[in-house]
Amino acid sequence: MSAVAPTTVQSKAKHRETPIQAGVIGCGGRGLGAVADLLAADQSARIVALADLFPDRMNLCREQLKGIGVQVLGGRCFVGFDAYAKLLALPEINYVILATPPHFRPIHLRAAVEAGKHVLVEKPVAVDGPGVRSVMESGELARQKGLSLVAGTQRRHRRDYQETIRRLRDGAIGELLIGRAYWEAGEVWFNGSDTQWPEMEYQCRNWYYFTWLSGDHIVEQHIDNLDVLNWVLGAHPVRARGNGGRQVRTGRLFGQIYDHFAVEFEYPNGARVHSFCRQTDGAEGHIGESVIGTRGTSNCRNLIAVKGAEPWRFVAPFTSGYIQEQVELIRSIRAGQPLNQARQLAESTLTAIMGREAAYSGQPVGWEQAYHSTWKLAPERYAFDAKPPSSQVPMPGQYKFVR
Repeated sequence: MSAVAPTTVQSKAKHRETPIQAGVIGCGGRGLGAVADLLAADQSARIVALADLFPDRMNLCREQLKGIGVQVLGGRCFVGFDAYAKLLALPEINYVILATPPHFRPIHLRAAVEAGKHVLVEKPVAVDGPGVRSVMESGELARQKGLSLVAGTQRRHRRDYQETIRRLRDGAIGELLIGRAYWEAGEVWFNGSDTQWPEMEYQCRNWYYFTWLSGDHIVEQHIDNLDVLNWVLGAHPVRARGNGGRQVRTGRLFGQIYDHFAVEFEYPNGARVHSFCRQTDGAEGHIGESVIGTRGTSNCRNLIAVKGAEPWRFVAPFTSGYIQEQVELIRSIRAGQPLNQARQLAESTLTAIMGREAAYSGQPVGWEQAYHSTWKLAPERYAFDAKPPSSQVPMPGQYKFVR
């Protein structure tokens, strides 16, 4: 025993002193936001390197970082489809933020874990079944290597959600029967077009509008709400039935994605979750979640209303989930007690993929079908002169989900 104790003490001390030296893969808005959150979580953290597909995006990111006092040397700024590999090869990096378009996240996550880096990976983490399975495998590899892997589903890191959902899962409103998830908001960004861009570059610059890159907005955006309902119910759905389409965003400018979805998810205990998401300017906005139980209702965030009793409310000060997720990641690294949220993130991602495929096809989609699907949304190779996957708009009744 005496021979082991000093080593254990030294190991814990080493973890406490671990400096955070971060690399950022994906230098768009979310990558920049994650850098600001990291610095808010730990002012001593250093941004060591950056990676992005495009030189102009990289240069803009560097200029914006300079504005907040962060300077990254040009020799540590990498561009191109292989930029991530060059960044991960730097031995001094121990913390990686993955904020590329969702298509690339399974690839980058696997490489980061294999390189021995702790990871904050943004949501969603894949766009198809093979990607989800890859993330599950990467999560297990991270566990074996003692690495922390924290998900960007930021609601899981907020005290109001944590305390409310703890009470719901303890039976505050009885058996949970019905859930509702909403992300109804306006249209999102468009990064323009240039006749000199090949089609692959055009799609990568406007990745939100192509299913192979974003997963469609039910996956890229609405996953936050679906993740909350999976959390509340303590399970993932077994089946999805859905509708959706393109009513207002119909031109080539908007690629192939839908502008609205309505999906019903069936859970193992028979509960149903009704999911609504829409990106339409000028329409009512509504973002949130709610559940109905045998004894009452809740918004899953800060209110529980039980029949015949005074409502319970969460009234503590608000904490930013975006900052807190990095606080918890850093704390886990320094404590030598790895966090691993790969399964939760993969399951919530697949939940959203099920809803998309049910709406695209007009047919019910089961969990096992979606998880084991062999259909990989990917080009044959990654290069600007390569041909991207089909950008045909999915038509229910004609489109077939590949199982």
